[in-house]
Amino acid sequence: MNEKYAPLFQPYTIGNVEVKNRLSLAPMTNFSSNEDGTVSDAEVNYYIRRSKGVGMVITACTYVTDTGKGFPGEFAGHTDDMIPSLRRLATAIKDQGAKAVLQIFHGGRLCPPNLVPNGEILSASAVPAENPRGAGDLPTPRALTEEEIQSIIRDFGETTRRAIEAGFDGVELHGANGYLIQQFFSPHSNRREDRWGGSLENRMAFPLAVVEEVEKVVAEHAKEPFIVGYRFSPEEPETPGITMKDTLALVDALSEKKLDYLHVSLMEYWSAPRRGVEDTRSRLEIIQERVGKKVPVMGVGSIYTADDAIKALESGVPLLAIGRELIIDPDWVEKVETGREQEIVTKLSRNDQERLVIPDPLWQAILNAPGWFPMAD
Repeated sequence: MNEKYAPLFQPYTIGNVEVKNRLSLAPMTNFSSNEDGTVSDAEVNYYIRRSKGVGMVITACTYVTDTGKGFPGEFAGHTDDMIPSLRRLATAIKDQGAKAVLQIFHGGRLCPPNLVPNGEILSASAVPAENPRGAGDLPTPRALTEEEIQSIIRDFGETTRRAIEAGFDGVELHGANGYLIQQFFSPHSNRREDRWGGSLENRMAFPLAVVEEVEKVVAEHAKEPFIVGYRFSPEEPETPGITMKDTLALVDALSEKKLDYLHVSLMEYWSAPRRGVEDTRSRLEIIQERVGKKVPVMGVGSIYTADDAIKALESGVPLLAIGRELIIDPDWVEKVETGREQEIVTKLSRNDQERLVIPDPLWQAILNAPGWFPMAD
């Protein structure tokens, strides 16, 4: 190994779980589960191909209740019947030497109506999401009742219990990318006037309640050390929307919980704040300075080369997640570890699907989304 990259391979203890290096597979939806919500053979093979080098694998998100299914071909975690399916995935990842973390979520107002019961989508308030393509209105959700909010909080706990029983090493709460946990925190999607909305403090109530419920379940059910992480998006483009100032208040509150890491969801690692702070540094550097001494921070976003990764680690963040690049080159970690970083592939070829073990639905999604992945041809 080139000594320059040795820090990427230092072991690190997340909570009470030691991972063999600082690198994780980022959570990425692959649209490839079976119709009944069980994990498919294609999905298992995709994870096996990408689990050998990294210290930790964070899976694609699984929904905690049937009202929260956010994608076609998303695997399920909302009933005990799904524990054998979840166990199959956890075992496949761990057999390759990585820790397995299950990402859990509810899609809220971003759920396609055809995927949820009665076509009824739910959120903090009856406010539709803005269409990122600017064409046509997205459906208006129904505001959740107090009883439904409490039920969904319990559902996050129940899916955590299933993750424990299935043999996962942890869960990651998906509070990012505009899904339900973020919808409660966002002033765009949360216009409530009860204890779950209004003030910044009230908008934090649901995310913090989910954290507390999950941690309670872990304390009751986990017989081995079990990781609890939280992923969040630091800003929203909408007005009103989450600003860096809001996020710094959120991470302050999250850092007081017994979370094992905070995962900052970004497309570009070095992206700077849009609004809310007078600071020209990257969002990740600001967040690391704010709470890094209290809780480990995980960074992600357009890390393609070994130099990209070591530069990111040198920003002070102790953990890195790599997503698109581990789809493009599943042997990335092994190549860096064995001094072959010059062999890393950073662009996807249209002829590579079979060699890279990419399931058909994910492959089609990549080909039909120009600009999402760097393409060689």
